[in-house]
Amino acid sequence: MASSVFFTHSHYSSSPSSSLFRLHRQLFLGPTSLRFSSSHVAPVAAMTTDSSAKVIDGKAVAKQIRDEITAEVSRMRESIGVIPGLAVILVGDRKDSATYVRNKKKACESVGINSLEANLPEDSTEEEVLNYISGYNDDPSVHGILVQLPLPSHMNEQNILNAVRIEKDVDGFHPLNIGRLAMRGRDPLFVPCTPKGCIELLHRYDVSIKGKRAVVIGRSNIVGMPAALLLQREDATVSVVHSRTSNPEEVTRQADIIIAAVGQPNMVRENWIKPGAVIIDVGINPVEDPNSTRGYKLVGDVCYEEAIKVASAVTPVPGGVGPMTIAMLLQNTLISAKRVHNFE
Repeated sequence: MASSVFFTHSHYSSSPSSSLFRLHRQLFLGPTSLRFSSSHVAPVAAMTTDSSAKVIDGKAVAKQIRDEITAEVSRMRESIGVIPGLAVILVGDRKDSATYVRNKKKACESVGINSLEANLPEDSTEEEVLNYISGYNDDPSVHGILVQLPLPSHMNEQNILNAVRIEKDVDGFHPLNIGRLAMRGRDPLFVPCTPKGCIELLHRYDVSIKGKRAVVIGRSNIVGMPAALLLQREDATVSVVHSRTSNPEEVTRQADIIIAAVGQPNMVRENWIKPGAVIIDVGINPVEDPNSTRGYKLVGDVCYEEAIKVASAVTPVPGGVGPMTIAMLLQNTLISAKRVHNFE
């Protein structure tokens, strides 16, 4: 079984419908600084039991975080008259990207963060996009900048993303932020939102990380690689399983903590999982389901029905990591505004 498992190098693969897949990736896995709050969800009360495993409720944790952000935004506005601002640049008319931008705007409004948006046509030049970034870089009311991906094929994605000032890189993808994340004794200004959300779930459910064996499945720049770096910073012993790993199930079965982010529906089966392991499933994959009115259902990279029989705790799909991603984006934007204005 091991040697025949197929991985993709990208964050996710599309099945059964690439456009459908992209929509759900954007809806739930948006493009986090280090820990923002030390409060926790009460481990027993907040986890619901499904079979033998406890279900890690990302939706409830994300709501708690948004409530904390709302209170801090209000305190900042009342104390110094500053409202955090997030700017999003959308190029083209892709429906999935437009849907995701709308969701970000609604999330900002729900916590009191100002939301700015620049919509450019598909045939815009790279220079035009860079001009918008430059304007937002210089705008003191903007504390975070997002360039919605993917960009049109005629644009150099790396050049555009690198143009965002590191102090406003709330996506956490700037090479200097990733480099600082990788170095001992250095702190990034921002951490990518999805992996930050994974670690925050572990923190808030009081899952011990220090000294534990952790396996990250997938090595994308968006999730896998920064998730492995974050676990290492928490003093876990980390292995990364990827497309060239021999016997991935044997490596994974050694893990006390599994973060699965490879984009293969139900790839991690019961025999991959060490009894009592904690599983954070980042995957959101639409698969055909004739019993659903939509014709499909969403499943993770981990076979949930099997995992709950073996694991001690597991995130559901949907309702696990997905809601955490946008919550971490809002958190990063607030952190940026606080940093700029030296607001404690």
